Amino acid sequence: MGYQVRWIMVREVDIEAFAAARREGALVLDVREAFEFAAGHVPGARWVPLGMLAGNLAALPFGPAVMVICASGNRSRIGAELLTRAGFEAASVRGGTIAWSLSGRDLAAGTA
Repeated sequence: MGYQVRWIMVREVDIEAFAAARREGALVLDVREAFEFAAGHVPGARWVPLGMLAGNLAALPFGPAVMVICASGNRSRIGAELLTRAGFEAASVRGGTIAWSLSGRDLAAGTA
């Protein structure tokens, strides 16, 4: 007996598209660990670590686009895939918080 693997194409956006979506009301979901989020995150981002995301889907608003961000874009791709499978309109932010900061944009510090 075999099994079937179903691949889902995860949408990935660059920093400019992310900034535009954020301005238009997209939910920004930071999936990094607590110490990373506290050290600096996109202002207004909601924090749910990747390891806890599946158990917190019901707490997320369904409707607005979800921009998933991490440090560089690796964990956010996994988070965006999980959200896409659950029916959310989700995208991973290419380059993550590092790219956001390198683009000259502000970071907020502190816990969720």
